[in-house]
Amino acid sequence: MQSIIKNYSSIILLLIGITIGSLLGLFLPNAVPYIKPLGDIFLNLLFVAVIPLLFFAISSSVANIEGNNRLGRILTTMSLVFIITITIAAILTILGLWAFPVTAVSDGKGSEETLIQAVNDSWGDKIVRFVTVGEFVNLLSRQNILAFVIFSFLVGISVRKSGELATPFLRFLIAGNEVMKNMLDIVMKLGPIGLGAYFAHQVHELGPELFGFYAKPLSFYYIFGTVFFFVLFSVYAFIAGGTKSVPLFWKNNITPSLTALSTCSSLATLPSNLLAAKQIGVPSSVANVVIPLGNTLYKNGSAISSILKIYVAFSILEWNFFEPTTLVMAVGITLLVSMVAGGIPNGGFIGEMLMISVYSIPNEAIPAIMIIGALVDPLATVLNATGDTVASMLVTRFSGERLTIPEKQNLHNDNA
Repeated sequence: MQSIIKNYSSIILLLIGITIGSLLGLFLPNAVPYIKPLGDIFLNLLFVAVIPLLFFAISSSVANIEGNNRLGRILTTMSLVFIITITIAAILTILGLWAFPVTAVSDGKGSEETLIQAVNDSWGDKIVRFVTVGEFVNLLSRQNILAFVIFSFLVGISVRKSGELATPFLRFLIAGNEVMKNMLDIVMKLGPIGLGAYFAHQVHELGPELFGFYAKPLSFYYIFGTVFFFVLFSVYAFIAGGTKSVPLFWKNNITPSLTALSTCSSLATLPSNLLAAKQIGVPSSVANVVIPLGNTLYKNGSAISSILKIYVAFSILEWNFFEPTTLVMAVGITLLVSMVAGGIPNGGFIGEMLMISVYSIPNEAIPAIMIIGALVDPLATVLNATGDTVASMLVTRFSGERLTIPEKQNLHNDNA
C-alpha cells in the first residue's frame, strides 16, 4: 500500500488539488479571482521551461546516437515501426471519437478570432509558419515550438558530424538536459496548486456540469485504451511471429504490465520489458536497442491521449475537429508527442504546449487538456511501456532477424 501511494503520489496530490479547487469554485466563488493568479504563475513557469528543455533533450539524444551497418538497419526498421504503429493508434482514436463522440462544455469566448485566422491561412502559409521562423530570436517563443524542435534536431545531427571537436559541446548538451529535467520536476511540484487554481476558475465559470464533461473523455480513454491494449498488441505479436507468438507475448507481458500499472513509470518497467523480450526470443541486439529507445520514443498511450486532448480542446472551443487539415496536423502532432516528448518527465505537458502552439488554442482550454493528460496516466503508462516489447518483436521480424525461443525455458514456463 505504501509503495502504491509513493508511486502515485503526484496523481494523488493533483486530485487533491483539483478537489480543493473545485470546492472553492463551488462554495467560495468570491475567492476565485484571488486564486486564479496561482494557476497563471504555474502555466507561465511551464511555458518558460519548455524551450530550453526541448532543446537540450532533443539535441543531446540525437547527438548521442552511434551505430554500424547492422545497428543502422535496426534503427531504420525501428523508426518505421514506431511511426507506422503510432500513426495507426492515432487514426484508430480518431475513428473511435467519430463513432463515439465526446461532447464538451463550451464557454464560447475567445475562439472566434483565432479560428478565423486559422481558416484564412493557406496550407503553404501554415507549413512555412509551423516549421520555420524568420529570425533566430523567434525560435525562443512558445508560439514556434515546432520550428524549434526541427532546429534542435539539426543541432544534434551537426554535433554528430563534428566528431571529437564537438565533445565539449556534447557534454554541455548532456549536462543541460539533466539540469532542465530537474527544473521541470521542481516546476511540476506546483502542479496541484496551479491546476487546482485553474480548476476553481473553471468550476466557477462553467459550474458542476464540468464534472460530467471530464467523465466522458476519461471513460472513452479507458475503454478504448483497454481494447487497443488487448486487440492491437495481439495483432502486432501475430504479425511478428505467427500464431504461437501471441500467447507467448501475453504470457511474458504480465509482469511488465503489472509493473507499469503499480509504478506508473515506463522507466521502472524497462528491466522487466528486457526480460520479457528475452523470454519471447527477441535477439539481444534488437532488444537492447529498441526497448531502451522505445522507453522514451515510443508511446502508444500518449498517442491516444494526444488525439483525445486535441479533440477535447476543439470541442470546448466549438471548433470542427474532423476538418481534414486539422486531422492531418493532429496525427503529426501525435507523432511528435510520442517520439519527442516521451523521454522528458511530464512530457505530456510538453506535447500539450506543442498542440497549443500549432492550433493557437486559447488559454481557457489549456487546463482541461492538462488535467485529462494527468488522469489517464495509469493506463497510458501500461500502453507506453509494454508497447516497447511488442515493438521489439516487430523490429525483429522486419529487420531480418529471427525470434529464437529457448525450448527448455518454454517447457519450464509451461510446467510452472
